[in-house]
Amino acid sequence: MNFQDAIKSDRVVLVEFYASWCPHCQRMMPIVDEVKELLEGRVPVYQYDIDTHNRSSEIAGVKSIPTFLIYVDGTEAWRHTGEIDGEMLLSKVESFI
Repeated sequence: MNFQDAIKSDRVVLVEFYASWCPHCQRMMPIVDEVKELLEGRVPVYQYDIDTHNRSSEIAGVKSIPTFLIYVDGTEAWRHTGEIDGEMLLSKVESFI
């Protein structure tokens, strides 16, 4: 799903921008997978590689990776750049549900 449609696909949406060559992104992959599994059926999680979705990362104003964004009703409500604890990420998303 393209970025513009993704952020409007549900009331609350989690988006991650990453790159396959980024060591911080690689460390976050299993954490994001776990969070995605725990949110299944409640909040959609979209992941975009900045190398293949560079226009989307520009639209989102991504300056470094990984960047996590929570959208509520299509509007950015929260942003975090860099590695983050899985429980912290999950609780942040849940706070918007």
